[in-house]
Amino acid sequence: MRPITYYQIMRNSKDKKINRYQIVRYAEKHGNKPAARTFNTTVKTVRKWRKRFEDKGYNGLEDLSRRPHHSPNKTPKKIEDKVVKLKKKYKRIGAEQIKILEDVPVSPKTMRKIWKERKVPSRKRRKKHVTKNNLRAIKKQFPLFKQVCEDTKELMDIPEYWKQVYYNPRLPKKQYTFREVSCGIQFLGFADEISITYSTLFAEYINYHLLRLNIDLSNTIRQTDNGVEYVGSWLAIEPSAYTLAIESVPGQRHSTIPAGAHRMQADVETVHDIIEREFYEIETFDSYDDFMNKIYTYQLFFNLERPNTYKENKTPWQLAQEKIPDIAKDVFMIPPIDLRILLKKKIDLFQKGGYDVSSGP
Repeated sequence: MRPITYYQIMRNSKDKKINRYQIVRYAEKHGNKPAARTFNTTVKTVRKWRKRFEDKGYNGLEDLSRRPHHSPNKTPKKIEDKVVKLKKKYKRIGAEQIKILEDVPVSPKTMRKIWKERKVPSRKRRKKHVTKNNLRAIKKQFPLFKQVCEDTKELMDIPEYWKQVYYNPRLPKKQYTFREVSCGIQFLGFADEISITYSTLFAEYINYHLLRLNIDLSNTIRQTDNGVEYVGSWLAIEPSAYTLAIESVPGQRHSTIPAGAHRMQADVETVHDIIEREFYEIETFDSYDDFMNKIYTYQLFFNLERPNTYKENKTPWQLAQEKIPDIAKDVFMIPPIDLRILLKKKIDLFQKGGYDVSSGP
């Protein structure tokens, strides 16, 4: 049976220094030749490791780097510096895309190697909470009513509320929500269906009250998704009735999110979740009037008293005062509106030859 060679031992060893240390110690006691015979290696190898051990101690038994001292094909430092600078500029864009954008004269593989050697942080997907915190900091800087999100909420998928509607059909089945982004102010409307008629009435209702209270809407963006209640038919060429109602106020603009980009409606979706947990799941309603009174009380609580943990534990009222110290408190007290009643009033007024917007539910 042939003995295992020194080369085979080293190739399969997890820690080569231990085996070399044993060779060195044996050679110090018995000599280089006996050590070479015992460990099935050459005297030259034994002598090499004894010399390194005497010069550098135990750490001297490590393998030396085989990297050449000079590489004629090494990337010039000027290009390396450029590659590092581009990574810091483009942050989360990968090597392939940066090479295309900037026409970098080295391969993507070489670019990644340079970043690793220079310890440039690799691209990482932002954690969801980091993205949210960054967006909150940006939104906080917006002027009051600069950015608004609007959306609708289906109420009949809330089990606690569905049971009450079953016994009291007058209770509304859909909610229309207006939420100001920088401070979190919310206003509510209600109906039995999702339609562009109701969304237009809700827009006119909010416009009327905010303008009456001297709120500047000349730079306001009212953002919605691409639902038919906001954009009408996908095949429509002309602006929808909702868009016309929004843009009837000089400077105010209706903006829609890209298809499928639901995260861009996160502000209003968040408040939908909050109102479901804090109101619909726990409140009971004896009648339609009881519902309207309680939802108005909740909206007042939300706008004036409820601290928002994601906005420095301040209420929308406090945050708005920091932006406009003399803002009227009535702005936060615009009552929720039953759009069904508002539509009926509008039809009656048209039949009589007049037009107005209701100031209350």
